Amino acid sequence: MSELEKIAKQILAKGKGILAADESTGTMTKRLASVNVDSTSENRLKFRETLFSAASMKNNIGGVILYDETIKQKTSSGKSVPELIKSFNSIPGIKVDAGAKKLSGSPEEKITEGLDGLRERLTEYYKLGARFTKWRAVYNISDKYPSELALKSNAHALARYAALVQEAKMVPIVEPEVLMDGEHDIMKCYEVTSKVLEECYSELKLHKVDLKGTILKPNMILPGNKSKNKSNTKEIATMTLKCLKENVPNEVPGIAFLSGGQSEIEATQNLNEINKINDTNFLMSFSYGRALQQSALKNWAKDINDINNTQKIFNHRSKMNGLSTSAKWNIDLEKQLTT
Repeated sequence: MSELEKIAKQILAKGKGILAADESTGTMTKRLASVNVDSTSENRLKFRETLFSAASMKNNIGGVILYDETIKQKTSSGKSVPELIKSFNSIPGIKVDAGAKKLSGSPEEKITEGLDGLRERLTEYYKLGARFTKWRAVYNISDKYPSELALKSNAHALARYAALVQEAKMVPIVEPEVLMDGEHDIMKCYEVTSKVLEECYSELKLHKVDLKGTILKPNMILPGNKSKNKSNTKEIATMTLKCLKENVPNEVPGIAFLSGGQSEIEATQNLNEINKINDTNFLMSFSYGRALQQSALKNWAKDINDINNTQKIFNHRSKMNGLSTSAKWNIDLEKQLTT
């Protein structure tokens, strides 16, 4: 087994998933503003350090995706943020894309930028302690979209990114996110996600990316947030598994779903249902941001020095998602807030 495959499997080991704490300063400012907390670098660090030093880091968080500001910060104990994460046997990672910008030739759609200077940045991040990375591409669904141009240009950028990351001895998370925004039904999401994944893996192979040393971070197959046709958890799980079995090569060791607009409970419940019927070799886990942090953030905002209760809430959410990676979650467990 290669070193990269070992890292990928360690991140998604049984009962573990990824904490996506890679919100840009702009996004984090919006999150903090929503709970009336000033977005200073000290406050951003204080919240993240509260989570990164919680007990569930050891049991349920195999990796943490950081933002450029955070990976360079020192914690209150004097350790660097990556050192704190590693002390819980969790692996530090880093978001390396520069965000989604208007796609020339189809301005309603987005292309993710950040390839310029990436090789040099990866060398720096490796020295800072990162062992995996993330790059997110986003795709709209409508009657017209995604266009062939968006499918091909984003897949090409994801593949170039992944090849550079493996060259730098890190595991690339490949994140092609089909957005939930729209009136489309679950079948439309399935069709579009299938096309997106097919194009991505075609480009990854062309760029000679070792799929055993990658993690896929896809959306679940869900109806649009304005759809009149709602889907139940069983249908979501069945369609999601079908889509992945048909479009993701067997060499990929693990799949860490994004929560993409789902509530905390929905994200946990849907992952649990997928694992109930998972008959593949893929490790099926989570890479959640808001779905792991939102309740903890709301509590923290009441008193930013109340670390204990904020960690309790985060530990509970992490534990629930950890259980869902082996289909051991149920709704009754949600009522048992544990320390």
